[in-house]
Amino acid sequence: MTGIPVGISTCLLGKEVRHDGGHKHSRYCTQVLAKHFEFRSICPELEAGLGVPRPAIHLREHEDGLHLVESKGTKDHTEGMQNFISEVMPSLANLRGYILMAKSPSCGMERIKIHNAEGNFMHRDGRGMFAEALMKAYPLMPVEEEGRLHDDMLRENFIERVFSYDDWMQNVAGDKLTKQSLLEFHQRHKFTLLAHSEKIYRQLGPMLADLKAEPLAQIADRYIHGFMEAMTQRVSRGSHVNAMQHLLGYLKDGMSAEEKAVLLEQIEAYRRGEIPLVVPMTLLRLAQRKEPVDYLHTQKYLTPYPDELGLRNNV
Repeated sequence: MTGIPVGISTCLLGKEVRHDGGHKHSRYCTQVLAKHFEFRSICPELEAGLGVPRPAIHLREHEDGLHLVESKGTKDHTEGMQNFISEVMPSLANLRGYILMAKSPSCGMERIKIHNAEGNFMHRDGRGMFAEALMKAYPLMPVEEEGRLHDDMLRENFIERVFSYDDWMQNVAGDKLTKQSLLEFHQRHKFTLLAHSEKIYRQLGPMLADLKAEPLAQIADRYIHGFMEAMTQRVSRGSHVNAMQHLLGYLKDGMSAEEKAVLLEQIEAYRRGEIPLVVPMTLLRLAQRKEPVDYLHTQKYLTPYPDELGLRNNV
């Protein structure tokens, strides 16, 4: 089985493509995520023709926009980078996510240094030229910097988004869009939505109540933009507790009083920060297996990604 297609900065795979001939090998990407993701690697600077090794470059703000210029000199590589971006961007439409190298004037997702036309530092509010084009072309695509994946919450959120977006692309997007496929997607992700954003959850349900109100493609487009916006919001303990209590409402008839009491105790222990999410979620999954409830059978909230990733052990 092939993995989910995800883009990645080439240096993160251990390839020596950085300006100094080095790399930024991420073992988490190559040893953990590579078991589930099929990486497509791109080094924009190398593939735009800058070579290895190459002079360091940075972003300079001119009247006509940002330019990519050598840090110690005036050689401008903007046109070459823009040509490469225009050429490669359409080929990235099948990706379900992208992992970028931080601090890069081409790949950095945020906090990139911007200089004035003379090369003097101005501020650190920029975005790499390739990253900017990627996020503009594919606003639904989950994008994250490798360094931020060391944060338990950010890592779990990014990977959950990738798997959710993959579900949409495989089962709803394009010629797979039907009223049924859209409704089934929403059904699979209802508790996930509830956990991430109750506000958006309550907006998206009514949106699907009348699928004849406007062309289906327009409804689907508004839906997935709202869905992916919700998914970017990190889930608080209180929101997870709310979602788990809703789940419990469907399972209580198949549980003994003692089983229910233990589960409620563990949900409250999670709320207090004494145990990780995996503990009450495992009990909920066991209850669902013991007395299967059809409505919960396909709920992605119960298994949003492979268990072996261990993401809920740390949130």
